[in-house]
This record gives sequence, C-alpha cells and structure tokens, in this order.
Amino acid sequence: MDEAEVSGHAWRDGVRRRITTEQDQAALAPLIEYDADPFEVELYETASDPQVVFIDRAQRRRAGQHERHVRRLRSRRQDRHG
Repeated sequence: MDEAEVSGHAWRDGVRRRITTEQDQAALAPLIEYDADPFEVELYETASDPQVVFIDRAQRRRAGQHERHVRRLRSRRQDRHG
C-alpha cells in the first residue's frame, strides 16, 4: 500500500467515525435552550451552516462510494478465482 492509499484509508475511516453535523445540531440544541453559552451557540451555528452540512454529506457520500467500489472489485475478483 503506498502513501496515498494509506492517507485515503485514514481519511475515510475518520469520516465514517465522526458524527454527522445533524447529530451535532441535535446534541447542541438542548444545551443552547438551557443556558445559551456563547461557545455552544457558535458551535451550533457552525453545525447549522448549509455549506458545512453540504461538505459533511459530500464527504460521507464519497467515502461510501469508495467502499462500495472496493467491495465490487473484491466480489469480481472472487467470482473469477472462485
């Protein structure tokens, strides 16, 4: 495995492990309703930013596409070598 593959694998693992921006929003909303701490409000606003949500979804989609691609390649390889 070369350096680019290792880096890509690490990135995809990180994307899969982190929570979504929607989960961030849901976790922060009750905290903001309780005391409206400025730092929590800033985190909530960042998680609610449409561009941040778009980027998060795009990264998750890309990681999923790659995972499906790798599974298909492995399946084809197994079918050929049975």
